Amino acid sequence: MAFIESIEKIDTDLFTAINGSHSPFWDQVMYAVSGTFFWIPLYLLVIFLVIKKYKRSAVIPILLMIVGVIITDQLSVHLFKDVFERFRPCHNLELKDSVHLVNGKCGGQFGFVSSHAANTFMFALLSSMILKIRIYYFLIFFWAAFISYSRIYLGVHFPADIAVGALLGMIIALILFFLRMKLQKIKKE
Repeated sequence: MAFIESIEKIDTDLFTAINGSHSPFWDQVMYAVSGTFFWIPLYLLVIFLVIKKYKRSAVIPILLMIVGVIITDQLSVHLFKDVFERFRPCHNLELKDSVHLVNGKCGGQFGFVSSHAANTFMFALLSSMILKIRIYYFLIFFWAAFISYSRIYLGVHFPADIAVGALLGMIIALILFFLRMKLQKIKKE
């Protein structure tokens, strides 16, 4: 068996195990946490913490987080989904009849990479580097992982979609953070 085929088999087996272990309670929990509006209070709290820490200079970190979400969202679609065209599990002809979908929601045709994973891990890493609060690191990365896990549970992403999406998001966060540091250094000179 070729290397790529073995990776795909592991990915499919892991997806099947996660998606296959469902219950009515967890279906509703995962569906809720996967929604964007559910997390608005968290975003507002992070904005509040950034303003509290940076006062008048909070505009740049807040803009960087917003720009980061836009960049990861666009790259995950145009650089990955539109290029690789890997079907979501719920659109995969070999799997779609066995995929447990919650509320019948599948999403777009292609799923590599997960925009949810890219966005949440970008936000987690960038905001944690900006805030530098120890407990926040653990909580925000748990949040990103939980949302990403929900996408597999809901039947709309393979684990590899999540892993590469998370990696993409963290790379974008690092680039934006170092760009911010570079601009601060130039401003001081």
